[in-house]
Amino acid sequence: MGKQRAGAAENADKTWRDQLSALRNIPPFLRLIWRASPRLTVANIALRLLEASLPAAILYVGKLIVDEVLLLLDGAGDTTVLWQLVALEFGLALVSDLLSRGISLVDGLLSDLISNSTSVELMRHAATLDLYQFENPEFYDKLERARQQTTGRSLLMSQILAQFQSIVTLLVLGGSVIAFNPWLILLLVFAVIPGFIQENYFNQQKYSLTRSWTPERRELDYLRYLGASDTTAKEVKIFGLADFITDRFAALSMKYFYLNRDLSIRRAGWGALFSGIGSVSYYGAYVLILLQTIDGLITVGTLTFLAGAFRRMQQSLQTILLRAATIGENALYLQDLFDFFEITPSIVDGPNALPFPSPVREGWVFEGVSFQYPGAETFAIEDLSFTLPAGTKLALVGENGAGKTTLVKLLARLYEPSAGRILLDGHDLREYRLADLRDNVGVIFQDFFRYQLSARENIAVGRINDLGVAERIEDSARKSLAAEVIAGLPGGYDQLLGRRFAGALDLSGGQWQKVALARAYMRDAQLLILDEPTAALDARAEYEVFQRFTELIAGKSAVIISHRFSTVRMADLILFLEYGRRLEMGSHEALMALDGRYAELFKLQAKGYQ
Repeated sequence: MGKQRAGAAENADKTWRDQLSALRNIPPFLRLIWRASPRLTVANIALRLLEASLPAAILYVGKLIVDEVLLLLDGAGDTTVLWQLVALEFGLALVSDLLSRGISLVDGLLSDLISNSTSVELMRHAATLDLYQFENPEFYDKLERARQQTTGRSLLMSQILAQFQSIVTLLVLGGSVIAFNPWLILLLVFAVIPGFIQENYFNQQKYSLTRSWTPERRELDYLRYLGASDTTAKEVKIFGLADFITDRFAALSMKYFYLNRDLSIRRAGWGALFSGIGSVSYYGAYVLILLQTIDGLITVGTLTFLAGAFRRMQQSLQTILLRAATIGENALYLQDLFDFFEITPSIVDGPNALPFPSPVREGWVFEGVSFQYPGAETFAIEDLSFTLPAGTKLALVGENGAGKTTLVKLLARLYEPSAGRILLDGHDLREYRLADLRDNVGVIFQDFFRYQLSARENIAVGRINDLGVAERIEDSARKSLAAEVIAGLPGGYDQLLGRRFAGALDLSGGQWQKVALARAYMRDAQLLILDEPTAALDARAEYEVFQRFTELIAGKSAVIISHRFSTVRMADLILFLEYGRRLEMGSHEALMALDGRYAELFKLQAKGYQ
């Protein structure tokens, strides 16, 4: 038990230090607010400064009104002065309401701009990062937390600006109260500080709980998706997974609920205690003011002013301290956003990057290339050497897990070799400008993405800068045989595809693959890589597609992955991979004559068609 308490104390201390440290995120966040809109930021501050000075002014006018009424009761007052004061107080109240509405308006507009600009920055930064980083669960947790901050930090902006306003109000009221009775300030501090300490402690506990549950909350989101998605609905029904998914979701969500419930109950209990202390302090101050009024030291109007000012100051100071704790907590969350922006890619241009050769003259050479995924115990590619001459069509063959997809990702420089090097026209692939390389390498993967966009846009993503070039899009569709599919759509090239949005039409697997292949033709790259993109087509359709593919890209280099040997044999060269190593390489005829593993599998597959 003692060790657990010591550990809890250590964690609480660490969270407190983290919270103080996280305050360094406030200046860059303020700069982010300023970049979003300098004009709205200045307008917000100006409106809040004006509103901050009004509470003291309204209370003081109220004091004058009470004193004037008492003078009138004694026959010494002036009704004209009284009504002028009432009109003034009414005017100040109207101005306060207008200022509040103006602040809410500016806050809303500024929050939207911050959310939009932060989301854009996050997406742009994510696009610069390496592919392997997205395949790391810890990185994905950071990305998820950062994504949440793009919409959740508008509240932090309002809190920071409101904190500034509250401090100005407190200073104005404090100056007025000190002029009448400095002892009230000490009572005010005693009333508020204990509650602040308690609230800050539980804010830290809440943050610790939320952060530690990031993987579980991602699992909850995933289970929620599995249980209610058009993508998974078929298998959920066929395999009767509904109870399994919902029971698992319920068990995990209730576990979090109980932890959060216990924390909330303790927070509410301690909050009630310290709230009582605050009330006792307020009424102690109230009694002190009443005694001074009875002794004739202050007027009844001053009594009204001080009582109101003390209450407002107590509320303001309490709000300031509690908001400070909340700002510290939110600054911790903000750390997630800035931490994500600090992640840098390892695959970047060198200082004197070369332009991509146009055209490629010699081709690609793998020299002792090995690649190991982070955290993996074995190599996906190991000591691989071979040559892909320019203008050659290479087929990659091997069982699942042989390293075929890893190889093509190395060619596209989505990964970098762990050892060895890849040469292009005699230069290491890392010496070329990354943007040029990606522009000249077109890859269509088996798990290509089905964009919930129009047919035109689905094809144009192959070279999105040519979205407005209808001739190129339509020519790419004709080459991939997607034109026949699009001709049958009600909206033609403008038809929305998928099932996510109203008016959209979904395609069959084979039809989607023809649209994806159109992206490859749209790319018009010097090296085209097709990683089993025709798996949903039958053998005859795949043969026709690849026959057409080889004819249309004459003179260009290509890498094809397929499990159908009728397609593979159309390649100029065939590389047989096993456990990430080169086992056999040559033309179809040469490998058949070798009578090795390729010939064995070719005959086995051919026998299945007899």
